[in-house]
Amino acid sequence: MVRLTGRSGERQPRRPSGPLARHRRDTDRAGRGVGAGRRRGHAAALRSALSGRSVAGQVFAMNVVIVLLLVVAAAVALVLQVRHDSETEARNRSVAVAETFANSPGIVEALRGPDPTAVLQPRAEAAREATGVDFIVVMNTDGIRYTHPKPDRIGKEFVGDIGPALAGETMTEEIEGTIGPLVQAVVPVEGPDGTVVGLVSAGITTENVGGAADRQLPLVLIVAGVGLVLATAGTALVSRRLLRQTHGLGPHEMTRMYEHHDAVLHSVREGVLIVGGEGTLVLANDEAQRLLDLPDDAEGRHVLGLGLPDDTAELLASGRVATDEVHLVKDRLLAVNQRPTDVRGGPAGSVATLRDSTELRALSGRAETARERLDILYAAGVGIGTGLDVTRTAEELAELAVPRFADYVTVDLYDAVLAGGQPEGTTPLRRTALSGIREEVPLYPVGRQIRFVASTPHGRSLHTGRPVLEPRLSEAKGWQAQDLERSAQVVEYGVHSLITVPLRAGTLVLGVVSFWRSEKPEPFDEDELALAEELVARAAVSIDNARRYTREHSMAVTLQRSLLPRRMPEQDALEVAYRYLPAQAGVGGDWFDVLPLSGARVALVVGDVVGHGLHAAATMGRLRTAVHNFTSLDLPPDELLGLLDELVGRIDQDEAADEGTAPVTGATCLYAIYDPVSRSCVIARAGHPPPALIRPDGTVEFPEVPAGPPLGLGGLPFETTELSLAEGSRLVLYTDGLVEDRRHDIDVGLDELRRALEVAGETPEETCRTVLDARLPDRPGDDIALLVARTRALGPDRVAEWEIPNDPAAVGEVRSQVTRRLAQWGLDELAFTTELILSELVTNAIRYGGDTVHVRVLRDRSLICEVFDSSSTSPHLRYAAMTDEGGRGLFLVAQLAERWGTRYTPAGKVIWAEQPVP
Repeated sequence: MVRLTGRSGERQPRRPSGPLARHRRDTDRAGRGVGAGRRRGHAAALRSALSGRSVAGQVFAMNVVIVLLLVVAAAVALVLQVRHDSETEARNRSVAVAETFANSPGIVEALRGPDPTAVLQPRAEAAREATGVDFIVVMNTDGIRYTHPKPDRIGKEFVGDIGPALAGETMTEEIEGTIGPLVQAVVPVEGPDGTVVGLVSAGITTENVGGAADRQLPLVLIVAGVGLVLATAGTALVSRRLLRQTHGLGPHEMTRMYEHHDAVLHSVREGVLIVGGEGTLVLANDEAQRLLDLPDDAEGRHVLGLGLPDDTAELLASGRVATDEVHLVKDRLLAVNQRPTDVRGGPAGSVATLRDSTELRALSGRAETARERLDILYAAGVGIGTGLDVTRTAEELAELAVPRFADYVTVDLYDAVLAGGQPEGTTPLRRTALSGIREEVPLYPVGRQIRFVASTPHGRSLHTGRPVLEPRLSEAKGWQAQDLERSAQVVEYGVHSLITVPLRAGTLVLGVVSFWRSEKPEPFDEDELALAEELVARAAVSIDNARRYTREHSMAVTLQRSLLPRRMPEQDALEVAYRYLPAQAGVGGDWFDVLPLSGARVALVVGDVVGHGLHAAATMGRLRTAVHNFTSLDLPPDELLGLLDELVGRIDQDEAADEGTAPVTGATCLYAIYDPVSRSCVIARAGHPPPALIRPDGTVEFPEVPAGPPLGLGGLPFETTELSLAEGSRLVLYTDGLVEDRRHDIDVGLDELRRALEVAGETPEETCRTVLDARLPDRPGDDIALLVARTRALGPDRVAEWEIPNDPAAVGEVRSQVTRRLAQWGLDELAFTTELILSELVTNAIRYGGDTVHVRVLRDRSLICEVFDSSSTSPHLRYAAMTDEGGRGLFLVAQLAERWGTRYTPAGKVIWAEQPVP
C-alpha cells in the first residue's frame, strides 16, 4: 500500500518523481502537521490514545476489556479445575488405600481370629499415617468397626453404605461422617473361597480435599494478575504502534484521508495494483484496469484468474521485487515495477506500477530471441545424450533443432565413430541423422556415404575445425560443386541458407552438423552461427561419450563371446539348445558349458558373475577355464563346486591387494552330470537359481536342489541331489537375468517361466524360443543364459556287463565274451585291440584292485571299456626298463586307446579306455 508518512527521525530513501510521488510528499507534510503533538512528548501521545477520541484509544479500551474478561474466566476455570482434580485425587487415593489394606497378608486370618481389633488397629493406624488418609476402618459384614483413628468409635456401627461392598463391589461416596464431611471408599475382604468376610473403608475429609485447592488459589490469582498486567502492557504497545500509524486521527479524519488518497490514486496516469499476501487483487486504479483490460469484478479475485498472460500473472502472484520488467500484454509492452508492502511492518502483499513502454518494443524482441536461444541450449543439455548410443544421440540433436532453430538438420559422422573408434580424416562420412519439417527434402538420405568436396562448407569445416556460414546457397559456388544436380534441387525446393559446424571432441573431429533454412526468408546471421556452434559443442560431448562407451562395450562383448563356447561338443547323451543374450547396459559374467565325460556321461554347467563390464567378462573366462580343468578330474558335482569355491576365494585374496581391481564375490554356479546308462542326473548348485524339469508328459517342476552359498564365501559344504530322468525329459538351466528384474520378485519370474515351459514345444530349440518370447524384456538389464537339454538313454542293447571272479584264469573268458559281443555289434575289427585293453585292465584289477571286479563295455560314438574294482589306488603310466618284467600294461593301453583315465566312485574306482568306432 501507499505509505502515508515516514517515521520522524528516520533516514528517508531517495525521493521518487512523478505526480503520485508529489502527492505522497504533500500528504507526508500534512501528516507531520497532524502528528506534531506526538513529537512534543510520549505523555501527550498516551493521553491522546487513552482519551477514546482516536482510533488508537478506542482500540486500547476494547482490548483491555477483552483481556480482563479472558483473565477472569481463565482464573475461575483454573480454580474449578483444581477443586475437581483434588476431589478426583481423594477418591482415587481412598480406593487405592482401602484395596491395598483389604488385600494385605493376614487380614482374613485376623478377621476370623478371636480379637481382630488387637491385630488390625496398629496396622491400620500405621497405614493411615503412611498414606496420608484421615482414617482406615476395618469392619465385619454387619458394619461394626474393628479399627478407627479414634478408639472410642471402635465397636460402633460404620457410617455409610456397605451394601455394594457386601456384594463384592468397590464403592466411593461423600458423606457426613463422625469426623466431618468426607470422601470414603468401601471395599470387600474376600476369603479363599470368594466369600466376603469383612470390609475395609478408607477416606479423607473434605477439609483436607479442599485444602490443596485453597492453598493453590493465591498462586492462581497471582498468575492471573501477572497475565492481566502483561496483556495490558502488550495492548498498550499495540495501541501506541497504531497511534503512530494513524497519527492520532479519529475515524472521521481517517475517512477523509482515505477519500483524498483514493482520488489521487485513480487520477494518476500510471497503473497501480495492490496485491494481497495470498495473491488476491486488493486494488487496481483506473489506469491499471485500462492497461490490463481487467474485468469489472477483478478486485477480490486471484490474479491468476484474471486472464492475464502467464508471465505477468505469475509476477504479480509471486510478490517478488521487479524493476522495469517488460511484459507483453496483448498489443502493449508494459514496464512493471513491483515492491513488497511488508518491508517495515506493513501488511503482506505487494504494490506494482505499470507503464506503457512502446519504445521498448525492439528491446523486448531482442530479449525474447535471447530467451528462446537460452531455452534451446537448456533443452540441449537435458535432451541430448539421454543414452549411450551414437546414432540415437545424433538423432536427438537433429530432432531438437527442428523447427526451433532450423528447418532441416543433418548429422554426418565418420564410420569409425559409429563403431566406437577414432575418426580418420581420409575416410568418407555417413549420414547418421536427418530431421526436417517435411520428409521429401532432396538432401542425402540417412545411411548414405558422403565424401565432401574441399570447397563445400562441409569440407571447410572438417578441414579447419571451424563453423562456416553460407547465407545464400544459390550464390555459393563451392557448395554447388559437391553435386550440381542435387544442389539445384535443394535450392529449387526452397532451402536458401546453411550453417555447417564440425563435431569436435578435443582435437578429434567426429563429423559435421548442417543446419538448413527454407521457411524463414531471412538468412542465418552471425548470432545464429554462434548459437549453432554452442549447440553442436554440447552435443559433441554426448556423442564422444557414446563413442567411447561403444568402443568399451564392443571390446567387452568381443572378449565375452571369445570366452563363451563357439559350438556344442558332439555327444549322444543329450540334445542341447542354448541362447545367450548380453545386457543392453553392458556385458556381464554369465556363462554356460556342455562337457562330455567318461562313460558317455555329459556335464552341464551354468554360472554367473555379478557385475558388468570387462572385469566381469574376464572373471567369467577364468571361472569357465577352471571348470574345464576340474571337469577333467571327473569329480562329483559337490566336490567340483568345492574346488571352484576355493579358487574364487584365492582370486579374491589376490585381487584385494590391488586397489584398482574389484573382487569376484558374488559368482554363482550350477553343475549337473547326466548318465545315459542309468538315466540319473546328479545336480549341485552354489547360490544359483534352481533348474526346471519338463517331464515327457509336459508337466513342469522345479526340483529341490540345496542352494549352497555363492562361490568365494567358503566354510560350508555343497550338497547334491540325484534325479531319475525318463528318456525325453528336458532339463532347463538358466541365469537370474531370465527370472529377476527390478519390478518383480524371483518367485514371480519362476511362475512366469513355469507357464512358458508348460506351453513350449517338444524340442530344445522350440523350448528356448518359447521361453525368450515370454520372458525377454525389451531392454534386458542383465545377461541371460539359457540351456535346454533333452535326455537320451543308452539302451541295454548297447551295454554289456560282466562280473569277474578274483581269478587270473577268468581273463580268457572275458576276452571271449567281449569278442562275441563285438561281433554282434559289427565291430570285429576292434576285437583284437579291445581284448588287449581288457586283458591288461582286468589283470591289474584282479592283482591290485581288491575282491570285486566288474567289466562294462558301452557302444556310443566310441567304444568304451570300463573296469570297476573296490580299490581307491590309481594306476600310473610309466616307462618300464629293459630288465623289468612288468610295468608295460598301461603303456600298451595308452597306445591302443584314444583316451583313457580313472574316476573314483563311493565303492572304489573305474579305469576306462575309449576307442574310435569305424
